[in-house]
Amino acid sequence: MTVRPGLPKLIATDLDGTLVRSDETVSAYSHEVLGRVRAAGIPIVGITGRGPRLIDLCRRDIPEASFLVLAQGGRVVDLTDPDEPLVLLSKTVPGQQVLGLIEALEAVVGPLSIMVEALDAPNAPLWGEPHVIWKWPEAVVTRSRKDALAGPVLKTFAHSTTRQTDELLAVARRLVPPDGLSVTQAGLGYIEICPPGVTKASGLAVVAASLGVDPRDVLVFGDMPNDLPMFGWAGWSRVAVANAHPEILAIADEVTGANDEDGVAAYLDRLLSAG
Repeated sequence: MTVRPGLPKLIATDLDGTLVRSDETVSAYSHEVLGRVRAAGIPIVGITGRGPRLIDLCRRDIPEASFLVLAQGGRVVDLTDPDEPLVLLSKTVPGQQVLGLIEALEAVVGPLSIMVEALDAPNAPLWGEPHVIWKWPEAVVTRSRKDALAGPVLKTFAHSTTRQTDELLAVARRLVPPDGLSVTQAGLGYIEICPPGVTKASGLAVVAASLGVDPRDVLVFGDMPNDLPMFGWAGWSRVAVANAHPEILAIADEVTGANDEDGVAAYLDRLLSAG
């Protein structure tokens, strides 16, 4: 199907805080609009920090998506055939490499609470010791840091009781060499430590390449610093929801309504109705 002139050729939306509302639901209106986007021949990408262990939740929240970019870009899944998902990219990092950064961080900011995402089976647990701010303690199995980081990991979460998340992220970025681990934050009170080169932009680029779509034809929606790389990569438009982090609002081309106002759907509804 040919996309109508004047429309993007690929649309990617963050989930939590962007498409998903504060009550952890996606409205019927949003699903209806996303259905019309798909019917118009525009592939949709759900792009999220959620790891592959939460793929079923992602598919529930955005069943209209033809692709999922998970774990901040570390896992890319083609859902064109929903019965036979195809993994286009899967990246992990040795836990010992992550441990080096954690120890360097603790030398500056003091003790950190650590959780490790190493498993990708549906609903698999995290390993570690969650801080009280973590909203889903039932999803964490207590395990020592040494054991949790003994093998390859998808992502590691780190929380500081002495530094705000943005401050902790700034310290981590100063400690990581240009070709080192990727660090970001997604509004959960933790920084997230990912394999080198892994960002939402790198994951979305895999999808775009598989479809032959130029970054200039990609529209993205987001709300948090983990969306910054794809905002720097996409060229059709970078749209922030009204509740977005100041760093996202500062570089967005446009601002739509908040996630609780179905801002993504309202923007896409107007886009489809134009002309």
